[in-house]
Amino acid sequence: MSSGAIGGVAVAAMIFAIASLPLARRWSLRVAHPDGPALRDAGWVISFQRWEALRAGLVVAGIAVCSAIGAAPPIGLLLGILPSVLARAGAGAARERARHGFPALLVATHAGLRSGIALPEALRRAVAGCTDPIARRPFEDALARFDVGDPLDVALTAGALRAREPRTADAMRTLALGVAERMPIDRSASLLSAVADLARHDEVLLDEIRARSAGVRVQMYLLAAVVPLLAAYLVVTMPGLGATLGSGLGRTILVPTAAILEVAGIVVSRRIVRSVSE
Repeated sequence: MSSGAIGGVAVAAMIFAIASLPLARRWSLRVAHPDGPALRDAGWVISFQRWEALRAGLVVAGIAVCSAIGAAPPIGLLLGILPSVLARAGAGAARERARHGFPALLVATHAGLRSGIALPEALRRAVAGCTDPIARRPFEDALARFDVGDPLDVALTAGALRAREPRTADAMRTLALGVAERMPIDRSASLLSAVADLARHDEVLLDEIRARSAGVRVQMYLLAAVVPLLAAYLVVTMPGLGATLGSGLGRTILVPTAAILEVAGIVVSRRIVRSVSE
């Protein structure tokens, strides 16, 4: 790019900045961190500054190790995604645990309705007795909106929109429909009982799917381990292959590509197995 073109772009950027000054107060520079929801669900209390400092430290360490072993230093940048991967893995495990707490929350709400308590108070008591933060979070948000003046059906619908679990969202929409139709307590209890029975049935079905797919997951990891073990065996028995992998081509292209494909295969296989239960 010539100096004239660079100057033209700079002048255009200056004109745009000056013209945008009257709108500066309306702009918001708040940008949600991509790992924020995962860190929240995983229960990891850490500031974003420290989180990114940890990422930067891993990147520097990866570049130093790659330089020491003769690999291409940019490969060390791949360590920068490790914190995000760990956070999402922890969040996924926490969401799996939350699925077990959701039916119990509905059962507790149904028991409160059967005892003659109104739905908001029954939900409040059930949320207070739930120990899983992810399972009770959508209902806490709905109750918070209800406390500030929103109708209960509107609050439940808004909580359903923010729920990450489809079953939770469907249950909250069903409750919102019952509230909007102004059902009496006994009919609301019957409706909630049906929703709770469906949630328990889904939980039993998911447990059976996990049990049946356990063998598939073990086979997946065994097949993934075959490739590096076979490569190590061939390196020992075939000096020519060991020399190729130890050369610049092997350290910078062959081995990193094989490692990336190995990890990608495991991730895709896990997603395929997990999609069955969603």
